[in-house]
Amino acid sequence: MRRIALLAGILLLAPLGTRAEDQVIYPRSAPSAGTLVDKPASGPSPVLLVAALIAAGAGGWLLWRQRRSPKGFSGGQARKLSVAESRSLGNRQYLVVADYNGRKFLIGVCPGRIDMLAPLGDDAESAP
Repeated sequence: MRRIALLAGILLLAPLGTRAEDQVIYPRSAPSAGTLVDKPASGPSPVLLVAALIAAGAGGWLLWRQRRSPKGFSGGQARKLSVAESRSLGNRQYLVVADYNGRKFLIGVCPGRIDMLAPLGDDAESAP
């Protein structure tokens, strides 16, 4: 939602960056060889530079805030699913202990297939 508001703000500030000096108006008759043609100043508009700096600052702040918060932008909901442990068996095959709401499951993962091998209880954790 905040990304949409940021994008809308940038799109609203974009027309402020155009200057009337950037428009080229050609005379009806060509200038004579002895007259000098005044060229408009080139370069970005100061308003456009300020808008770009504000947008970059807002984007950087949102990225910093998202990385700093473990919840991200999920609206304050804690994550319920996590990988507690993973072991490689070779040839892109893995054993994974997945934790969901405090319950653990042993999962086998290989290319093109994922199988739940067994639900793990409290007694499986204390085994050597």
